[in-house]
Amino acid sequence: MQQSFLEHVLDRLQEKGINPSQCTFVLPSKRSGTFLKKFISQRLQQNTFAPKIYSIQDFIGDISGMDKASNLELLLTLFETYQKSNLEEHDDFPTFMKWGQVLLQDFDEIDGYLIPPKDILNYLSAIKELNHWSLQKEKTELVKNYLQLWSNLESLYNGFTKTLLEQQRGYQGLMSRIAVDKLEDYGTAHKNHPTVFVGFNALNNAESTIVQYFLEQGNGLIFWDIDTHFLNDSIHDAGLFIRKYQREWPYYKNKGTIEPQDHFLASKRIEITGVPKSISQTKYVGQLLQNLNDSKEIDLAKTAVVLADETLLTPMLKAVPASIPSTNITMGLPLDKTVLHSFYLSFLELNSNASERGWLYKNVLEFLSNPYTSVLSKDQPLDFAKVISNDIKQNNWLYLDSTTLSNYADASEILKIIFPGTSISPSQWVDCCLLLTLRLKALFQNEGNALELEQLYRFYTLFNQLKQHLDKLGHIKELRSIKSLFRQLANMENLDFVGEPLTGLQIMGMLESRNLDYETVIITSVNEGILPSGKSNNSFVPFDVKRDYGLPTYKEKDAIYTYHFYRLIQRAKNVFIIYNTEPDVLEGGEKSRLVSQLLTDKDVAPFITHTISTPQTQIMAETLLQITKGEQLHMDIMALAENGFSPTSLTNYIRNPIDFYTRNILKINDVEEVEENIAANTFGTIVHDSLEDLYQPLLGQVLTKENVSAVKPHIAQTVQRHFNKNLSGVDVSKGKYLLVYNVIVKYLENFIGLELKQLQRHEVKLLALEERYECQLQVSGLDFPIKLKGTLDRVDQVDGIIRVVDYKTGKVEPKNVKITDWEELITTYDKSKAFQLLCYALLYTKKHGEQPLHAGIYSFKNLGQGFFPFSEDKNPLIDTKVLETFTSYLEQLIKEICSTQIPLTEKPV
Repeated sequence: MQQSFLEHVLDRLQEKGINPSQCTFVLPSKRSGTFLKKFISQRLQQNTFAPKIYSIQDFIGDISGMDKASNLELLLTLFETYQKSNLEEHDDFPTFMKWGQVLLQDFDEIDGYLIPPKDILNYLSAIKELNHWSLQKEKTELVKNYLQLWSNLESLYNGFTKTLLEQQRGYQGLMSRIAVDKLEDYGTAHKNHPTVFVGFNALNNAESTIVQYFLEQGNGLIFWDIDTHFLNDSIHDAGLFIRKYQREWPYYKNKGTIEPQDHFLASKRIEITGVPKSISQTKYVGQLLQNLNDSKEIDLAKTAVVLADETLLTPMLKAVPASIPSTNITMGLPLDKTVLHSFYLSFLELNSNASERGWLYKNVLEFLSNPYTSVLSKDQPLDFAKVISNDIKQNNWLYLDSTTLSNYADASEILKIIFPGTSISPSQWVDCCLLLTLRLKALFQNEGNALELEQLYRFYTLFNQLKQHLDKLGHIKELRSIKSLFRQLANMENLDFVGEPLTGLQIMGMLESRNLDYETVIITSVNEGILPSGKSNNSFVPFDVKRDYGLPTYKEKDAIYTYHFYRLIQRAKNVFIIYNTEPDVLEGGEKSRLVSQLLTDKDVAPFITHTISTPQTQIMAETLLQITKGEQLHMDIMALAENGFSPTSLTNYIRNPIDFYTRNILKINDVEEVEENIAANTFGTIVHDSLEDLYQPLLGQVLTKENVSAVKPHIAQTVQRHFNKNLSGVDVSKGKYLLVYNVIVKYLENFIGLELKQLQRHEVKLLALEERYECQLQVSGLDFPIKLKGTLDRVDQVDGIIRVVDYKTGKVEPKNVKITDWEELITTYDKSKAFQLLCYALLYTKKHGEQPLHAGIYSFKNLGQGFFPFSEDKNPLIDTKVLETFTSYLEQLIKEICSTQIPLTEKPV
């Protein structure tokens, strides 16, 4: 590797006869200070005190004499100032949070660039006055309030900064403005020690003023990490800022010169690879590291993996090969990217959505399914997470109330923390979070899990910070109001990994790479929208105003990342650049302009290889699943046949033999879920059971207008009773269930109306309701008994002819019960309704003797079309001949099911 930049700086100081231990070093970040100390210690011949090494933020804080306030403190202070302003109406805190953060950033930029607040804020107010949307002469209340806020921006800024100055705390921009005011006093007090600025690029006006002051005083030095290739190219963004300083600073006009390095065009290996999707990039990097490690062609201790998209840290850690001896993470993981964050967030959702009826089942199930809830639950005498989840699903509870919770006495102590009440305050919620954190801490301490304990510590600190501010300020009264604040805090706080930054493979973000040089560099997510980040409108100051006042626009922000990118690769020997080939709104756009720029640079092109990597996949022809009927499966089918085939089990086989296998042999049913919207089978059960109850008193009687009409008044209460029976815990007086309840009542009223119309022309006698039938079949070639069983919804006698009736709440069409080709009956699922009707007819005649009869369906979705009778070639009568033909096809189907020679073969459904 070429000599690193920090080593170059120490060499230049030595040439100038300056002792590093006597200097004050100012660097872009604390991390680069660690490496500077390392290089200084390597050059020492004797023990000495380490020099003062500051990050630029700490240096400005030292000059200003102010402490940096946390983002939360700044937001709350700004909100307090806003509440005291002379506005007629004030937003509540959650609404303020949406624009307060943006305003803070604008204040920070205005101060950092030393722009008179009065000028720009009043200019902004005038622009808003011009742009407001009201075309009427008289402004509406909404427009007045909107414009009033903008006209008060200057007083809001003044009140806010006054409060901060009284507390000797501030944001970076304000500290920079104050530091400039105190610069002379500080410079006089520290004039005996050289101040060395190392590796800067984009400086705001305040930082620029500070650096120039020390240079002009004669006891300041600055070393720029810039390559000749970028500095001398008038349009290359990597040199944008440093060319500007060379052009504008009086120091460079009168005294000094910028000394660029010359490393970028040295021979190097650059591989640019396109990989589909973000996670695939991490897998590609993992394989690349494995290959490089196996070949021993690089030193992993001099290798950095730079994640332009820092959200890829977790998958990247999983992708690093186990064979790599040591890995050091030198970037933070935002707390909102941890699973523990989801635990607290689901706990917040659980309690903020609670009502008088209790805790909504969705929120309860989500919280109980969290891994951390499981850890808490398994430590209790009762595994409450598992038990409560099962009870909710089995009993179809839409809400879990305190009365129900009292049944779980074995876990009552922790349940009081999880379900403290249906209307708790934000402060009570924070207290519960602290209690849960302490419980989790005790459990993870026993396991010695350092990573989990570190996460818990960070959240414990966060909740204490939150509690402190909630106690102090009374404007957050509702639990919902804390949600945006909690999310904001978790996003701002990082889980810092403690490691050894000087050894092993380094994994870092783009900004952590400042001033550091590596022999091998692997950069991921080099896509537009990520590197550089592109246009973002996270500011109230319009583009043209920013340009007029010298504030940075997206052009300058893009140039910052261009500099970081090129600086990172300028001294490296091996560069691997990876981008996502699949443009995505959430994961960045097409490959970065930085890649295109490298590819078109004729000086660098000879070093570059550009490839597209695709996952190695084998294209396999789709094969349908086949299950051979071994001894055990054959025995299971025999047991089912002996117990009885139902028409539904046989139609399951016709539809897809694999469905028959899973549902009827393995008894695997659909996952049990809470029915917030009623399921089709539950809907059908309520209709069937209600009809049975309503018609039960008429069993064995001839139906008349009088006795059928007498049923009508009982419909509503019968349906209500069966709702309670099938869906305990639901309220049919409101919401979706009220609609479903009314639909079922209407269905039954329409059915009774249809019955009454039929009685005007026909005599109907009710013979059976929901009666169970079964019969033995003698199937040739099978040496074990075959039973057919089924429940007939209704059997009646219409004008002397027996009629078997099946109710269907789903949609049925007449064609589903008509057959012309008997083969279709056992091969096509569309004819499953006809198959079922013939099964019912066969069951009835086996019990009551052979006689001509009708069988058909009432479809409640098509009640207007009346009764759909089974028919063969337009003949609705089911006689001996029809039943004999059906029996032969039924036996053929049963033989196929029972045959050991014919496997269960999947059908495309």
